[in-house]
Amino acid sequence: MTVEPNAQDVTPPRSVEESPPPPRRKLTFSVPAMLVVAVVAILGTGATLFRHASAQTNHSALAASPKGVTAVIAKGAEFRESRRYVGTLAPWLEARVGPQLVSAYVSEVLVRPGTTVKKDQVLATLDCRNSSAANRVVTLQAQALAAEQRALASETTRYQNLLDGGFVSPNEVEQRQARTVAQDAQLQALQAQSLGKHLEVDDCVLRAPFAGEVSVRAADPGAFVRPGSAIVTLVDRHMLRLVADAPETDFDAVSVGTIVNIMLLSNGLHLQGAISRRAPAADETTRTVRFEVDLDPAGHDLPAGTTAEINLDVGAPRPATMIPSVAAKARGNKASVFVVDGNVAKKLEVPLLGEREGQLFVAPELAPETLVVTEGRAHLANGDRVLVKDSIEGAAKAP
Repeated sequence: MTVEPNAQDVTPPRSVEESPPPPRRKLTFSVPAMLVVAVVAILGTGATLFRHASAQTNHSALAASPKGVTAVIAKGAEFRESRRYVGTLAPWLEARVGPQLVSAYVSEVLVRPGTTVKKDQVLATLDCRNSSAANRVVTLQAQALAAEQRALASETTRYQNLLDGGFVSPNEVEQRQARTVAQDAQLQALQAQSLGKHLEVDDCVLRAPFAGEVSVRAADPGAFVRPGSAIVTLVDRHMLRLVADAPETDFDAVSVGTIVNIMLLSNGLHLQGAISRRAPAADETTRTVRFEVDLDPAGHDLPAGTTAEINLDVGAPRPATMIPSVAAKARGNKASVFVVDGNVAKKLEVPLLGEREGQLFVAPELAPETLVVTEGRAHLANGDRVLVKDSIEGAAKAP
């Protein structure tokens, strides 16, 4: 029996010329050598960082180094207390035109905002057919009663003549006279009722109470209005009233004739005027006193109902020193500042008189021409050495 060899067990014969490849040489380093290299690298890096840090170190004390600041030269000035109020530019006359007696639908509105109207010009009409009919009924009743009353008065006169001849009794004459007086009273009542109905009819035609301009049209045809409803608002701007309220403590400051400076926010216009009138009493709720300034808008189209600022000076001017508001810390009626004396910063507290347009006015205890620190004052303490980087002369200007 012949056994076939397994294909996996058969190894092909190797040629005589072929030889196995030589083994690769492995590079090996000794552990001590690697440690030495690492230590040398770490020491070199540390030495480099140390030299860099040493070169950046300030070997002088921080307290001994002057602090850089910016300063400004204080200026002498005069300060006068002022008051500022906010007022409203009101028209000389204003009327909200609408029905007073009747409730009805609006038939027609003849004007729009901006329309100039004359006195008694028709602004709007109402549908008052019901009122017209009622007025007609009352008028006819009054006419009928008037005719009956005239006939009764004539009959009473005849009865009085018959009384002289003894043809009628006094009682009949007295009854006739009483009926005459009663009917006369009824006639007067109907006439008064007719007058009321006539006023209702007249209320259906709305007229301008004065010459002016239409500012608001509040209703259109078809709207239902009641007594007190406004259909048109009318203003008269031939003279404007600047109305404002002052605290009760400023009662003397807003006396009649005081000159005020006015700035209109609507158009930025600056005006000057005098207080025309002042209320004799303060408002019980707000404890404020109302005052008014009359303005003639000739040459200016000033809008009513807009806001205006009112500024006025109070008291006499006082000597003061003026510095920028950034140069001091204000608290109450005191201002804390740092002044430069040589190369040393000194902290001062001086009375604060007031502030205006970014400038502080302090008492002359801070002498004019003094160098006052502006920038850098937050990091200063009394007695610190300073180095003025920039000295601004004339930075504070009188407003």
